[in-house]
Amino acid sequence: MSMGMLDDHEGPWTEADWLELGETHSRIELIDGSLWVSPAPNFPHQAISTQLLFNLRNPARNAGLRALPTTNLRLKTGRIVIPDIVIGRGPRLGTIDEAADVVLVCEITSPSNATTDRQQKKLFYSAAKIPWYLLVEPDFGDYESVTLQLFRLEGQTYVEHATAKRGETLCSDLPFPMSIDTEALLDY
Repeated sequence: MSMGMLDDHEGPWTEADWLELGETHSRIELIDGSLWVSPAPNFPHQAISTQLLFNLRNPARNAGLRALPTTNLRLKTGRIVIPDIVIGRGPRLGTIDEAADVVLVCEITSPSNATTDRQQKKLFYSAAKIPWYLLVEPDFGDYESVTLQLFRLEGQTYVEHATAKRGETLCSDLPFPMSIDTEALLDY
């Protein structure tokens, strides 16, 4: 199925329909029978994501985990999202990561999706029992600062575990030892 056929599709989208789309230049997520389509993020978002991935890769690897950018992540049947960064124990080869294999998911807000990342996706990740959620919030005005919030799952809800604002470093021993300097994320 090509991207041009999106408008021709009738009825709810299934995982099989979604998989038929193949690789695309847009971020297409499957949410309960509907598609959420977004273009590639802006340059500052991509740069922050790259710096964050570089920062998390070795600590994750030292803990026996793999850190990957923009991975297809199945939260449940019919709900496949594409977080900015996924850290987990999933297979080295594949197309879709499973929520049960994920230890930490990271989302970087954009002007068009901030509410979705702060609320809806946070609920999706907690319902899928992903133990840790890192929310990265750049200042959209000039992208000169960033705030990090690390949440841990307690029961069905995420609670704040650690926070770092402009000029601070987020430090945590869980889910693996990490130290993320907010200023270093803006070094691009």
